[in-house]
Amino acid sequence: MQDAREALMVQRRSDGTVTRRPLSPHLQVYRPQITSVLSVLHRATGIALAAGTLLLVAWLVAAASSPAAYRGVAGFVGSPFGLLLLFGWSVALIYHLLNGIRHLAWDVGLGFEKGEYRRSGRAVVIGTGALTVVVWLVGLIAW
Repeated sequence: MQDAREALMVQRRSDGTVTRRPLSPHLQVYRPQITSVLSVLHRATGIALAAGTLLLVAWLVAAASSPAAYRGVAGFVGSPFGLLLLFGWSVALIYHLLNGIRHLAWDVGLGFEKGEYRRSGRAVVIGTGALTVVVWLVGLIAW
């Protein structure tokens, strides 16, 4: 472990000089914490939402085009794979929403204490699961 710490203290420059100072450690040094995991998930869900929006656009374009085009897209969305995509999109949407609210609280200076950010992180994860189940149950009952 001493070698890894030592490597973080050395910077080799292009001119051959060596500087001994603390460098920013990378992922190999830090253990994942709830804030870092949720931060990565927030970025990933943002990408998933952008990709999932393409399916929404395809559905809207098909609805505006013709009944046959709409039936084709609706058939895909209603397939097991399409439903899996919709489920993942809803999880991403709800997670991104709840974690975004958490970030808004941080923007006004709330929730920076160790216990607070852990509780709010757990609340985001639990809330995502609970709200996703509720949304899908309401959708299935209404359908």
